[in-house]
Amino acid sequence: MSTVNIDLLAEELIRRVKSYLISTIGRTAEEADANEFYRALCYAIREETMINWQATARTIAKNQSRQIYYLSMEYLPGRLFVNNITNLCSKDVVKLVLQKMNRNLRSIVEQEEDPGLGNGGLGRLASCLLDSLATHHYPAQAYGLRYQYGIFEQQLWNGAQIEAPDCWLLNENPWEFRRDLRRVHVKFCGKPQTTYNIHGDEILSLTEAEEVGALPYDIPIVGYSKNSNFSVVTLRLWSTKDSPRNFLLQKYNAGRLDQAAENTTLTDVLYPSDNNDIGKRIRLKQEFLLVSASLQDIVRHHLAQYNNLRQFADKVRIQINDTHPSLVIAELVRILTKDHDLPWKTAVEITEACTGYTNHTILSEALEQWDKALFYYLLPRQCRIIERINLDFCNAIRSRYPQDEERIRRLSIIENDKVRMANLAIVGSHKVNGVAKLHTEILKNSVFKDFYEFFPDKFVNITNGVTQRRWLLECNPELARFITQRIGDKWITDFLTIKELAKFASDPESQLEFLAIKKKNKFKFIEYINRENRLRDANGIIISPPPLLDVDSIFDVQIKRIHEYKRQLMNALHLIMLYQEITQNPNHQRIKRTVVIGGKAAAGYETAKDIIRLIYCIARKVNQDPIVGPFLKIVYLENYNVTKAEIVIPASDLSEQISTAGTEASGTGNMKMAMNGALTIGTQDGANIEMEEEVTPEWWPFSFGCTAEQIAQLKMTNSYSSKEIYDNNPAIKKAVDALRDRSFAQTEEEHQIFSDLYHKLIEMHYGGAPDRYFMLKDLQSFYDTQLKVEELYKKPKKWAEYAIHNIAGMGKFSTDFSVHNYAALIWGIEPCPIDQELLDRVRYDYAAHNRC
Repeated sequence: MSTVNIDLLAEELIRRVKSYLISTIGRTAEEADANEFYRALCYAIREETMINWQATARTIAKNQSRQIYYLSMEYLPGRLFVNNITNLCSKDVVKLVLQKMNRNLRSIVEQEEDPGLGNGGLGRLASCLLDSLATHHYPAQAYGLRYQYGIFEQQLWNGAQIEAPDCWLLNENPWEFRRDLRRVHVKFCGKPQTTYNIHGDEILSLTEAEEVGALPYDIPIVGYSKNSNFSVVTLRLWSTKDSPRNFLLQKYNAGRLDQAAENTTLTDVLYPSDNNDIGKRIRLKQEFLLVSASLQDIVRHHLAQYNNLRQFADKVRIQINDTHPSLVIAELVRILTKDHDLPWKTAVEITEACTGYTNHTILSEALEQWDKALFYYLLPRQCRIIERINLDFCNAIRSRYPQDEERIRRLSIIENDKVRMANLAIVGSHKVNGVAKLHTEILKNSVFKDFYEFFPDKFVNITNGVTQRRWLLECNPELARFITQRIGDKWITDFLTIKELAKFASDPESQLEFLAIKKKNKFKFIEYINRENRLRDANGIIISPPPLLDVDSIFDVQIKRIHEYKRQLMNALHLIMLYQEITQNPNHQRIKRTVVIGGKAAAGYETAKDIIRLIYCIARKVNQDPIVGPFLKIVYLENYNVTKAEIVIPASDLSEQISTAGTEASGTGNMKMAMNGALTIGTQDGANIEMEEEVTPEWWPFSFGCTAEQIAQLKMTNSYSSKEIYDNNPAIKKAVDALRDRSFAQTEEEHQIFSDLYHKLIEMHYGGAPDRYFMLKDLQSFYDTQLKVEELYKKPKKWAEYAIHNIAGMGKFSTDFSVHNYAALIWGIEPCPIDQELLDRVRYDYAAHNRC
């Protein structure tokens, strides 16, 4: 774009901003504060978005395209302002506008809160997929819930995680649109009344039901484009906050305040703690709210286009992201049989043809099961439908395996008065996909082995990815420029071309430039930490600044949800070993290391919270130690979110991907950090295996630990003894003993917490075998591999060569690649670029209005 064009565009944008400031906010450009200016700038930018949003919808309707509807309980889009101007290729224009209007970019960007719509990788993956769907013009719409207070804002008070409301909606969100005319109602509880449709199939009416209003808010997801022909995907979020009928005044007046407000609070918090009955009830209500409201909208949208449901099975594809929206299967069958008089068999066939299920876990505790009594109380009609689906399915199993009652028990959707949602999702979908090759193989050969034998054609693999536009182009502009100067900019929408970067890996000039960019990003991270990441005392009062960090130290980063299988505890034990080595060996050869750990523990997950407390207390001691401090610094990144990821990931040298082999479905942080030039220290788990294949083992030097097969063998033979490793490895014993010898505990509470962690490692874990995630088994291998890390880091140019090869190997780990695979293998959809005539017509109408 020429300088003249940029200047003209900037002047036009300034005119719009000033217009919005006066007409919408009632301020002049000189009077407006940063938030008012930010909102006016967003209103001005979104005008262009609205034009293409309309044209995208009209194009899909005109072409009668098959459409994918994506349902997820989580989205983590991050800040939308910078993402949108990146995808609209208007960053330079916006920077010029801010310069001319004497505004600071950082102060404007910081007016936007991260949308509190998700927790971790599941939500971020969903948002990356939407970006890719929009960028590549696929006909798509997504559905979720508009959580008023997110999952929570994490605060660390003397190391203890405190959950505070995430008030991301405190100010107006200029990127969302309230759609009052699309409000729907969802029914819970009540008494089912049996009737029959015209085909003689049992259908159920509901009397005395709780009716909950769901109001949608739409967010436009803008696709990347260098020209004006970009597509826009709708993310529709349901809220129960603004529906007055949801508040039960009679119960309020009777003093039952919790019951009175329950339905208004359904969209308050993501994943309320299910350690109590109310939490369980609200979780199930949330899941059905998402499903019922979205299906009503999908059916309405289809009928508006086609007037009947004859083409529904051909034109509609629904993807359920994890088990949370599995109730799609029961509810769609109900809608088709009751509301549209379709035969039972036809309704089931249509539902299966439309629905796909993405599985994200092999952990049994993460495969949702609901108590049948609660299920029947809240969703009596859906429960009866599931019972009939299950009866038909069990009969089909009996006809194939007539003597195998044990197999029927394993496959049954309902067993021991539990409704197994993963089983429902598999039975009711036409495709089931894992999210990494290893993960999918474990699903087929272990977790869902019986299902795979029964439905071999249902199971496919689609490895996760991330969008390089957010996780490289936007968050690491200097590295993006470095890449574009060498291979051109085709990588922005075709990431497979990133492989061309490999030929520059051995170029000394490229190596030095890469190292300089990494150093700049580390400076930015240090500046951010000094400004934002303060330490709090036990009362939540900020007491001191963070530790002084050395930009030349290796930045060793583990950022992900806190969970035992992700093994932040093993990372902590390695830190203790480092601390002990440096303090006791004056002749040690350790390099300077800055360890950054970030992530939230689920509100009811006490062990995960204890691990955070341990890391904090290790950092407290290490950072103030005059002997260790110069070599080792530890930072816990409080309230880790997308915005903080965008700062820490470009600064990362070493990416910690250390889950127990066979437990991590895929991972996406591994891809983001490798994409930004970090080397991975990781187990052979999830997508790490495929990443190593693409990078090649030659340039993937830090693999360690047991394989998934070895872990499975240890479990099967019950031959693992953490106590044996503890007794026979003096360095590990010394580190583990530090958990109970008060090396890091200053209070009795801390001592008890760390002693409990010791107990789980050496003696017993929730009544079962200790160290169930094999941390001590892999700890020595981890320690030895970290020595290899330090040796390579001492050779900066060689390190840079490895890093550039890692970037070049990430082509298949873009969600662009994932989306093309979903489209081909599961959805059967084609790109639907905007119709130029329709776009011109909408633009003409807009221009006529503008002239007015």
